[in-house]
Amino acid sequence: MDEERALYIVRAGEAGAIERVLRDYSDKHRATFKFESTDEDKRKKLCEGIFKVLLKDIPTTCQVSCLEVLRILSRDKKVLVPVTTKENMQILLRLAKLNESDDSLEKVSEFPVIVESLKCLCNIVFNSQMAQQLSLELNLAAKLCNLLRKCKDRKFINDIKCFDLRLLFVLSLLHTDIRSQLRYELQGLPLLTQILESAFSIKWTDEYESAIDHNGPPLSPQETDCAIEALKALFNVTVDSWKVHKESESHQFRVMAAVLRHCLLIVGPTEDKTEELHSNAVNLLSNVPVSCLDVLICPLTHEETAQEATTLDELPSDKTAEKETVLKSNTMVYNGMNMEAIHVLLNFMEKRIDKGSSYREGLTPVLSLLTECSRAHRNIRKFLKDQVLPPLRDVTNRPEVGSTVRNKLVRLMTHVDLGVKQIAAEFLFVLCKERVDSLLKYTGYGNAAGLLAARGLLAGGRGDNWYSEDEDTDTEEYKNAKPKCSSVSYVNLKYLLKWFPWKWW
Repeated sequence: MDEERALYIVRAGEAGAIERVLRDYSDKHRATFKFESTDEDKRKKLCEGIFKVLLKDIPTTCQVSCLEVLRILSRDKKVLVPVTTKENMQILLRLAKLNESDDSLEKVSEFPVIVESLKCLCNIVFNSQMAQQLSLELNLAAKLCNLLRKCKDRKFINDIKCFDLRLLFVLSLLHTDIRSQLRYELQGLPLLTQILESAFSIKWTDEYESAIDHNGPPLSPQETDCAIEALKALFNVTVDSWKVHKESESHQFRVMAAVLRHCLLIVGPTEDKTEELHSNAVNLLSNVPVSCLDVLICPLTHEETAQEATTLDELPSDKTAEKETVLKSNTMVYNGMNMEAIHVLLNFMEKRIDKGSSYREGLTPVLSLLTECSRAHRNIRKFLKDQVLPPLRDVTNRPEVGSTVRNKLVRLMTHVDLGVKQIAAEFLFVLCKERVDSLLKYTGYGNAAGLLAARGLLAGGRGDNWYSEDEDTDTEEYKNAKPKCSSVSYVNLKYLLKWFPWKWW
């Protein structure tokens, strides 16, 4: 009934009446995502009628109402089949200021029309294969990049940037050819990196170092959403970068990694938004060539060095807050390097473990990232070893019992998900410099059996990668308890039998 009334007014009414009836329809169906099949034909005709109205010279408010209803109707894939034509797509491109002849974004009154047009295009392209083909024919990716360049340094059009980036993400998700076009022809990597710099208001203090204001305000909701969409689009653009990385691209990847380091050290408007922001940053860091990840850590500045030199003993006993600040600062410093970003990644990993679900999607990316960083960069590995595998002092409990990060990771080594189990074991193995005896010390033989069997190291030895030699970290407690420790406990023996069911047993 709503569609029939709206269709009648759209066909015969004047702009004011059309705006009113479509506004009522939009208010009523704003949260509608499933539609009755009985009214499908009416919705198709309503879409066609709206496109005809958009061809006319109508007020901006009426255009917005038309586009809002079109966005709602475009959630229904069946409705889009007859209305997804080249002519209709070009109408939306014109309203979204995606035509090459549109060289400015000066009329603020047109911004709502641009935003709603981009929203419609997001729905239509995502739900219609015909629209996806037309987007290639109309070179939509290039038009979107052109619009981004117009507004990348503008502070008050975040909604336009956000939905431009979302559409770019959808296109690059659905078409591998567009990923290649964005990467090489359209210079999408530096463009999207600049969008991130603008969203974070980055001020560079060195080639790959930015100023971090820990006492500054959090990102606004609009800036956070814009940054998240840029991170997702960048992920698609760089998804195969580890295969085609060239030396000439090292600088751009290092700049992007430095921007991502800045991203890890700031917060969003809410805790959930901060986690979403950091999650997308982790995913993108996984695409960065590992040789460029050294910019995640940086030498301490003179001020930071002076702060590190401050000892707790120098502070008065009543300065509890100051002591906690110094202690926290010193835990993020290793060998004269600022490890804040790595510390954030480690905390992020532990939070994902504590969630207890969706390990494959939520945990494996950050575990893989930390593993590769540790394998390639000595300072990162040594810092993570100190944090995750400190010298053993509690030798009375099994390695999987307890609430430390080590205990949590050891428990994951026998997880039912093979991928989770493998990457958790690999991470600990790399922290142990791929030495079997060191791994067994921290995890126990039964927990490590799966990894050792897969690598042919059940009899001992070490992995294929070379690591620098470190000093002995065995504590007195461990040295005293070592002779008394059984190589295989009853629990671990049952696990070994599960992996290796010897027939003669």
